[in-house]
Amino acid sequence: MPKKLYRGNGKLLLFGEFAVLDGAKALALPTNQGQTLQVKPHRGSDLIWESYDYNNELWFEAQISLYDFSSIRSSDDKVSKFIQKLLKGAVRYNTEFLNNWNGFKVINRLEFSRHWGLGSSSTVISNVAQWADVNPFHLHFYVSNGSGFDIACAGSEAPIIYQLLDDQLSYEEVDFDPGCTDRIYFVYLGRKQSSGDAIIHYTQQAKKRKLIAKRISEVTESALKSKNMSEFRQAMDEHENIISSELQLTKIKDERFPEFEGSIKSLGAWGGDFCMVATDLSITEVRSYFNSKGLSTIIKYDDMACAVNNVLTTTPIGV
Repeated sequence: MPKKLYRGNGKLLLFGEFAVLDGAKALALPTNQGQTLQVKPHRGSDLIWESYDYNNELWFEAQISLYDFSSIRSSDDKVSKFIQKLLKGAVRYNTEFLNNWNGFKVINRLEFSRHWGLGSSSTVISNVAQWADVNPFHLHFYVSNGSGFDIACAGSEAPIIYQLLDDQLSYEEVDFDPGCTDRIYFVYLGRKQSSGDAIIHYTQQAKKRKLIAKRISEVTESALKSKNMSEFRQAMDEHENIISSELQLTKIKDERFPEFEGSIKSLGAWGGDFCMVATDLSITEVRSYFNSKGLSTIIKYDDMACAVNNVLTTTPIGV
């Protein structure tokens, strides 16, 4: 069998966090950086799995039996169990996948820091689905309780509107041009948040979740239709106000950047990973401000966004 290479884009959810689980329209951005999965034949009847970060350093390795998908050895039991479940799911949806027990070596290479929350798991799911020739959403919902927007991003080349209604999902690539992408930035906040814990907090705290979803959908539509900085910032601020009020969480700008000249919106699990910044300040002023707060990873929108006909690269962005 010749070696094969698969790839998925990373993701950022610009509008719709939390409420996307209740049917809200979400605006998501496939990222320029993603993850590749290379499959090569290997002697024996086991699967050798290796995962490398963007510095080409091995961060996870395992040997998994293709007879019963048990772990023979692994450097991290939690990650190994995820991979085992992923393979079982792939076989469930394609019974011919891995049915001859030939050995394989699988090499994963991240193009971004695995601490950034840009989709290290979703890109693996998407890539394994490509390898197994199964529906990536079926595989996603077999191993995850997430909305699936990240799986849609993995295979998309432009911003998408994603919606999950009554266990049926829909998404489409959209022309997102608020007229100010040259003044939109993503800032890494330097602390990893648990999406699972954030979702639990949302489900426990939020009241009238369907109403919240309706309001968030309207904000997402406004963001998509915005044509200038003022309109886009208004959508950002409104989204922050809704989530802050409903979940009794302090807005990231009020908590950490109250004097900043511009709008700042949390992304994903509040208070961690990335925030989105929209401002008329120059890039030099933006970098100077966030550097003074101890934050050094500031990425321009156009550098983060997936480019059509993206060339495979292992060069990290914003590092």
